[in-house]
Amino acid sequence: MRARSIGAAAATALALVAARDLVQKKHALLRNFPVIGHARYLLETIGPELRQYVVTSNEEERPFSRDQRTWIYASAKEENNYFGFGTDVDVEHVQGHAYVKQRTFAGTLPDLHDPQAPLPSAKVLGGPRGRAKAFRPASVVNISAMSFGSLSGAAITALNKGAALAGAMQNTGEGGLSPYHRNGGDLILQIGTSYFGCRNEDGTFSLDKLKEVVAGAPVKAIEIKLSQGAKPGLGGMLPGAKVTPEIAEIRGIPAGKDCASPSRHTAFHDVDSMLDFVELIATETGLPVGIKSAVGEMSFWEELAMLMARGDRGVDFVTIDGGEGGTGAAPLIFTDSVSLPFRMGFSRVYSTFAEQGLTDDLTFIGSGKLGLPENAAVAFALGVDMINVAREAMLSIGCIQAQKCHTDKCPTGIATQNPWLVRGVDAPSKATRAAVYLRTLRKELLKVSGAVGVAHPALITTTDIEIMNGDYDARTLASVYGYKDGWGELGPELAQEITALLTTEPTPPQKPAC
Repeated sequence: MRARSIGAAAATALALVAARDLVQKKHALLRNFPVIGHARYLLETIGPELRQYVVTSNEEERPFSRDQRTWIYASAKEENNYFGFGTDVDVEHVQGHAYVKQRTFAGTLPDLHDPQAPLPSAKVLGGPRGRAKAFRPASVVNISAMSFGSLSGAAITALNKGAALAGAMQNTGEGGLSPYHRNGGDLILQIGTSYFGCRNEDGTFSLDKLKEVVAGAPVKAIEIKLSQGAKPGLGGMLPGAKVTPEIAEIRGIPAGKDCASPSRHTAFHDVDSMLDFVELIATETGLPVGIKSAVGEMSFWEELAMLMARGDRGVDFVTIDGGEGGTGAAPLIFTDSVSLPFRMGFSRVYSTFAEQGLTDDLTFIGSGKLGLPENAAVAFALGVDMINVAREAMLSIGCIQAQKCHTDKCPTGIATQNPWLVRGVDAPSKATRAAVYLRTLRKELLKVSGAVGVAHPALITTTDIEIMNGDYDARTLASVYGYKDGWGELGPELAQEITALLTTEPTPPQKPAC
């Protein structure tokens, strides 16, 4: 009797769905194929998941392949991240694949058994320009700019705690410095075009508010965001419905009202005034100040290098974001076709500064899928001093690449503000995973630099890596990107200093005299 009632209810429900499908005019498929047409929409909805686990090969999927995700997950969980029975990459035929050339002999190398895998920057950030609070970053791998609002508070908390455990830094993103960023990790404070957290009521920049923010948090440097890889040259709109009282307080904007982010800065209008702005902030805070940008037209970089060559003004670091960089939401044309990919964009910017002899005078930071050992090694060979990781850090705390960041329906609670979904993120345990991933990536970089015979990844050169062109050709990075002799390499003093820092054994404590 009960089964008959359930069957009758199901039949009634299907009849109602069929009737609705037949009379609605929005979907032609459902009018023609009532009820069964819904199967198509279901398959479309779960398409990314089906492709991830059923359809694609281990090296086929984008933006991160199954092998890449597996490596990150295993590394974050301290599981075996080795792969057996050979590579899934078609090494004989894949065009553009990078190969590192190992050396037979090497000098003294760092200890690879240290669980912390210490790997400091080869350069002192802010040192060349004499900033009052110049410092040597303790980790060449740090967490890239991701704002509270784009990520949940629990995710920001996990990443900040993870950064603290790994001795790394976290970039706040342009959304302002939130309470979730105050969990022990050192910070790079990002200033975007809306000046969130350091703005006047009319949206203009406020130096006094910036100084207040810096004074109350472990901010180690300030980054002025000119653009990002996923949507360069594009402003944004934060709908009033998403401007909660909490977000409004953090960003310094009215609660419940739309907030438009302009595509360009209002505190400066050209390279000359930008350098004045940089020097003002550096003088008032004592902190190193840099810029972040994707790479498009080169006249900006050429003028910046020319003005910095005079020696009186300059940025302390440059963060280059590749066009393959990720974000929560952006128009398809911007994610696919605006700004250069990382390797091409970075090499052009580095070459511009190299022509002026400035490469030892500022720190180069790279971002854009560099949280994988192969990509990171290539970046260091091209001249990067540090890398920032974003999506890879998200994967380490549970992201499954569902690609629903723009819908506020992230199933793992990372890129959403939905309280029910956010509850899935256990910040303490995820913090440990983030820290382990950061340390593991540093260890992998030490392994590959050791294979090349050098103590630090920044000592890998553009002749140590070749780019394959199918069966027919292989060219060094220097040849591919037009580098001259010595480009991409540290100056002799910096090279000797970082080698000594990593390979000098600590002096054992002296026994007291009897």
